[in-house]
Amino acid sequence: MRYALITGGSRGIGKAISLRLADEYPILINYKSNRAAAETTLSAIESKGGKAELLPFDVADGSAADAALTQWQDAHPEDTISVLVNNAGIRIDTMMVFMQASQWHSVLDTTLNGFFYVTRRLLKDMLMNRSGRIINISSISGLKGQPGQTNYSAAKAALIGASKALALEVAARKVTVNVIAPGFIETDMTEGLDEQSIKKLIPAGRFGTAEEVAALAAFLASDNAAYITGEVISINGGLYT
Repeated sequence: MRYALITGGSRGIGKAISLRLADEYPILINYKSNRAAAETTLSAIESKGGKAELLPFDVADGSAADAALTQWQDAHPEDTISVLVNNAGIRIDTMMVFMQASQWHSVLDTTLNGFFYVTRRLLKDMLMNRSGRIINISSISGLKGQPGQTNYSAAKAALIGASKALALEVAARKVTVNVIAPGFIETDMTEGLDEQSIKKLIPAGRFGTAEEVAALAAFLASDNAAYITGEVISINGGLYT
């Protein structure tokens, strides 16, 4: 059985992707600490007839990620993780002149090192099976930068570069690697922003929804996207093109 693993899959964009991909795959919902949110997502998937499991670990901890994935694979010798969505990420915004080293490292460790630890662990099986979809969630901040987000922009931009390089390494084995770069999406990560002012800057005149991002992820995970790799697809209402 082919599974889809969504890191940070319990809330926001990760939750929406988990729910959407559950139409096609059994889902592994990764989360770090918010078990209640993960269980809510699990129940939502099961209530619509899908199958899901919880897979808690901190993506920024390489040993923990390796141990959790090894344990799952040992318990599922006939199954494989053929779709990986690297969605886990955090924001700790502040101007760089005031930024603490811990704020820099925490953001990069989760987004960039998390991508490395999880993807490296699953990549061998994808290559051996000659089948795989890796979808990395970046941000408009990784394309154009945002003041107060030098750590977040650095992590998301690095994720794009890593994705493009990896796509070239694995394409011959029918593994694709693509990036989704959302703009302002209605999630808990955009709570507290001045939405009315920001909307005036967006040609589409609104924030996007997590479900719209999930629809794009579902396409990239499908057989119809087999010839798309190394791409960065923005979903931002025309805010940055």
